[in-house]
Amino acid sequence: MKIGDALSIGDIERLAKRRLPRVVYEGIASGVEDEHGLTRNEEEFRRYRLLPRHLVGVSQRDQSTSLFGHTYASPFGISPTGVAGVFRRDAELMLAQAAADANVPFVMSGASMVSIERVARINPANTWFQLYAARDAKISDDFLRRARDAGFGTLMLTVDNPVPPKRERDMRNGFRLPPKLAPLDLLEALRHLPWVFDYLRHGGMPVMETWAPYTTPGANAAEVARFFRTQSPSVQTWRDLDSFRRAWPGKLVIKGIMRPSDAMRCAEQGVDGIVISNHGGKALDRAPASIEILPRIKAAVGGRLALMLDSGVRRGSDIIVARCLGADFVFVGRATLYGVAAAGLAGAARALAILREEVDTNLGLIGCPRFDDLGRDFLLRDSEESAAPDGVPTIVEAI
Repeated sequence: MKIGDALSIGDIERLAKRRLPRVVYEGIASGVEDEHGLTRNEEEFRRYRLLPRHLVGVSQRDQSTSLFGHTYASPFGISPTGVAGVFRRDAELMLAQAAADANVPFVMSGASMVSIERVARINPANTWFQLYAARDAKISDDFLRRARDAGFGTLMLTVDNPVPPKRERDMRNGFRLPPKLAPLDLLEALRHLPWVFDYLRHGGMPVMETWAPYTTPGANAAEVARFFRTQSPSVQTWRDLDSFRRAWPGKLVIKGIMRPSDAMRCAEQGVDGIVISNHGGKALDRAPASIEILPRIKAAVGGRLALMLDSGVRRGSDIIVARCLGADFVFVGRATLYGVAAAGLAGAARALAILREEVDTNLGLIGCPRFDDLGRDFLLRDSEESAAPDGVPTIVEAI
């Protein structure tokens, strides 16, 4: 199957799995500990049904969405996905280009292999910068300066990894920076010669260009990666958030919020938006799914800040469910990372196109021509499916 023949994100994942050595592929697919969080993220989306209305004019459908004064073509963007350049050289540039072409936001990871300045040359208007705050505050301050000078208007501070999570599958596989493969893994990698050839042709693991300026001049990829690990993760507090709010002149988004009380405090401290996220199942294995906690946070903060969501999104219908429950915007990570790993720019573009097509089709099938008009009346939930006295299924109520 070629990338143009892929009909779903699942198809794209299978193409990525075919191209990447097992250990490298599992670096994307893995979670933490028992990986219940990975399963929970998708299962919670599947608990919701879409309740269609008919005899509605849906020949013209509109999924454009406004966020922070910018109108995007679709209600979703690309989440920050660290070390993407391990899966394909210059993957971050390809992801940024795919997002620009589709007119959706791309969040550049603070653990990017490509520098802030190189990514910014593509389209800074569609690019946000994710900050992994360094233990050395001067480095964090310089990241903000570089992102501001590059023209990025939105800063995303990730707060849900204050200590290293226990990623057991990666630990068993030896997936780290740089990857260290056991002899059997090396033999298995030979079944994926295009990736191996590309990896070795460029000298192995690329340098983390964003972090390289803060290490010894001329440091190699492994040395820069080790330095990155001495600086991240770092513990951040509400006082630090105040400092970032004062220092950053643009929009400020906090990623990883899961408590209504934390969301309320973000609003009080002048944050412009939050991303409800359990890090795609890669941080706390017993955290609730993002979609599970979204209604509670929506009830707590209402329209005081932009509510965004990631983790577990695999279909356009998932994006519609999130909107019905109160999300203003949705982000995907693995979907586009599988795409770029499988087929470069064409793969990332295909992943975005599939999600866009699925959103469009589902809007037509449920009788809602405008994405902005979605609401709870389009949803049924498993626990709410008992029949009312008149035999009509109960519509989802506030959670």
